[in-house]
Amino acid sequence: MSSHEAQEPQEPETPHLDFQGTTPYEDYVKADVLTHLQHTLSDDPGEMVFLVTTQVMELWFTVIVHEWETAAGALRSDDVPTAVAALKRSVRELEALTASWKPLGQLTPAQFNSYRSALGEGSGFQSAMYRRMEFLLGDKSASMLVPHRGAPRVHAELEKALHEPSMYDEVLRLLARRGHAIPDSVLDRDVSRRYEPSQEVEAAWTALYSGPETDELARLGEALTDVGELVWRWRNDHLVATRRAMGSKTGTGGSAGVAWLERRAQKNVFPELWTARSHV
Repeated sequence: MSSHEAQEPQEPETPHLDFQGTTPYEDYVKADVLTHLQHTLSDDPGEMVFLVTTQVMELWFTVIVHEWETAAGALRSDDVPTAVAALKRSVRELEALTASWKPLGQLTPAQFNSYRSALGEGSGFQSAMYRRMEFLLGDKSASMLVPHRGAPRVHAELEKALHEPSMYDEVLRLLARRGHAIPDSVLDRDVSRRYEPSQEVEAAWTALYSGPETDELARLGEALTDVGELVWRWRNDHLVATRRAMGSKTGTGGSAGVAWLERRAQKNVFPELWTARSHV
């Protein structure tokens, strides 16, 4: 045995453990803040799972809004690669968001009822960050600002998002600048209203998808389609979890519950990207 082989393995160096104040990790992540935001209102142990899962969803909403705002800004600047990169990141994030339903996906009515009263009139449709996601997808409604009138900062952010072009509006403006026949009725529409499908936009996507798959705009269309598919999966998993936990009862906050979610699940975002495929 050589002297090299006979050497004892060295112990790893002890990490730096002594800091003057809080740890650099805490200073950056704010973990102590995050892990003390849970204040349950019932004695049921399942409420903690519901509360933390909901808070995690809010954090994912925040990340996804950041990605889609990045993509929209890049599209305004004709920077398609940066937009596609942001959209692709958001696909991974949407997958994680949808996976958040798993801890709640098998709630029985009895389990949900054990702490449902703690929600009072609270409901997920009141989430301001989720509303910003919907606005970026082009699903806008001024009435959805009403629940947030008591929170001036949140209301101002939502009102700004309502009157800005959605991410899909920016996509269609880019297509027009690249020579595709997007009608003025689409380009000059009131962006504070819900986007409605256009046959001319469908024809533009049909032409793009009939061309080379390596085309930059075709790749953009596929990145958007990936996003649209994950949004659809999120809505459907929400529907199934709600149907399993409470059936067809009225939702918290006075919503129509499952009936409202069913209508949402039937809608595709970026609609012409889906219908154009029938003509390629």
